Parts: sequence; C-alpha cells; structure tokens
Amino acid sequence: MLTNRAAKVVQILTRTYGTNPWNWHTRQTPFLILIGTVLSQRTRDEKTDEAAKALFSRYPSAEMLAGAEVEEIARLIRPANYYNTKAVRIKEISKIILEKHSGNTPDTISELMRFPGVGRKTAACVMVYGFRKKALPVDPHVHRISNRIGLVKTRNPEESEKELWKVVPEDYIMHYNELMVKHGQKVCKPVGPRCHGCPIVQLCEYGLDRQRAENSYTRH
Repeated sequence: MLTNRAAKVVQILTRTYGTNPWNWHTRQTPFLILIGTVLSQRTRDEKTDEAAKALFSRYPSAEMLAGAEVEEIARLIRPANYYNTKAVRIKEISKIILEKHSGNTPDTISELMRFPGVGRKTAACVMVYGFRKKALPVDPHVHRISNRIGLVKTRNPEESEKELWKVVPEDYIMHYNELMVKHGQKVCKPVGPRCHGCPIVQLCEYGLDRQRAENSYTRH
C-alpha cells in the first residue's frame, strides 16, 4: 500500500538525516525565514545562506529593511539569483508587515501569499520552519524526488502537494520537505542519483528499476 511505503520512506530518512534544518536561513525568526525563503527562490541553498547572512547582519528587522535603500539591499543579496527583483520585493514585504500587520509576520498561508513574490511553497516554508505549523512545501526538487521514488505520479509541484497530503503520514507532514531536501542534496541528485548508497533504494521505483536493469546486463 502506498501510504505504508511512504511511512517507511520518511521513517528511514528521519533516522538517516534527522529533522533539524541544515540550512541557516530556515533556523531564524518567522520574518527572517520569510525573507530568506524569498531569497532562496531559484537559488542554491549555500548561496541563499550567504545572501541572507549578509543582509540580516546589516538589516535584522522589518523596520530596518523597510527603511533601507533598494540598491543597498540588492548589493548585499547579490549571491542570490534575480537579486534586483528580490531586493524590491523584500523592501515591499517589510513595509507591508509594518503598515498592515503591526510588524508581525502573518501565520496563515493565505495571508502570506498576499505578499509580492510569495507563492504557496514559500508560504508553506514559513509555516513549517517559522511557526512549526503543519504545511507541506513542495518545490521542484521535492516534486522530482517524490515522483522518482514513486510516491506520486504528478506533473507539477502543485499536484504533488495535493497527492502527498494523501500518502505522507500526518506526523511527518511537517518534516517531509526537510527530509526530501536533505536526501536530494546527499543522494538523490537531479543527474546521476547515487542509488547504490541510497538508504531507501528498496522502496524506490527508480532505484529498483535501475537495479533490475544492471542485473539483467550482468547476466548477459
């Protein structure tokens, strides 16, 4: 049964990697996690952390970012892709939080998605990492790995999120993104996944298919 396989996958990955976040930008306050996750869009994690550390060391609050010059924000976050666009959004988000939310970061997905540049995945990340509330962030990497394993058969991250809610045990929903991100960084890479060292290869459709193909080639 698919739910049983999903449970085994997340249990093994939890034992392998743990559930504490590895990335610096996901271990901050809700506001800084929101800004850090905006920075992370289409940017590698190490570059996101580099940009976030530079920005937050200079402007650690919504008040300070709202008053900062866009050009200065862009300079500090230059390691992130699309830094000019993100600089404008970061300043706008900071101003909205001050003006409409009394300086407090909203704690619902619907409210977070009203901010410029904040989609469902970014909002879900803030819920999970900032507020420790149940949500399931699905970016292209989580979508790819979930389909590769065979837990879902979907065409995009939005479809994957809906289907994963049906198969991932509720106790692991909050940790699913973190586990898939870690697994993708260490083993299940986009190109050349390390199936031979994978702790869940016996539960993975792609891994089992690859094993069968290699065994068939060896016999012949």
